[in-house]
Amino acid sequence: MGTTITIIDYGLGNLRSVMRGIEAAGARAVITGNADEIAAADGIVLPGVGAFHEGMDQLGPLRETVCAAVKDVPLLGICLGMQMLMDSSEEHGLHQGLGLIPGCVRRFPVVPGIKVPHMGWNTIRLTKEKSPLFAGLPREAYVYFVHSYYADTTPEYTLTSTEYILPFASAIVRDNVYGVQFHPEKSGAVGLALLKNFIDLI
Repeated sequence: MGTTITIIDYGLGNLRSVMRGIEAAGARAVITGNADEIAAADGIVLPGVGAFHEGMDQLGPLRETVCAAVKDVPLLGICLGMQMLMDSSEEHGLHQGLGLIPGCVRRFPVVPGIKVPHMGWNTIRLTKEKSPLFAGLPREAYVYFVHSYYADTTPEYTLTSTEYILPFASAIVRDNVYGVQFHPEKSGAVGLALLKNFIDLI
């Protein structure tokens, strides 16, 4: 395992399950909150579970480290980590994100009979051709979600779309910055293939 993926530890997220997923996909995984180690990473994963503002607060001074690192290495944001890549979020008031991918994080609207959070397996549909993150995967696949807020961005930055109450971007991209709203580490063979594709970007 020559490639090392650095998983950012900022106090939120299921770090061990992400680590196991990366290792199963064929890379060495390191969990760290050290800025120097993140700056020296081959590739970066930003995981996260919880509220947007808590995530940004906990990330703190590592924000600048992450934004500088992605100029040279690929980054994958997962769940809350994907949402934090965006400009802003409306969760518990308006909060600024990392601004790496344009758009805003919004709450699903209330629809009688439909539960929020969106939890469980759902379909992602590729909206871009020849994305290296989804190489070898079908145009439609089932993956595992748990979220109450979604990424509102333009087609330019949308890799996959999913329907739940409304259509939303379930995977996003800008340059070598990627985000997935679903949990690849909980999405079986599809998630493992995606993690392998991320490792191959390095």
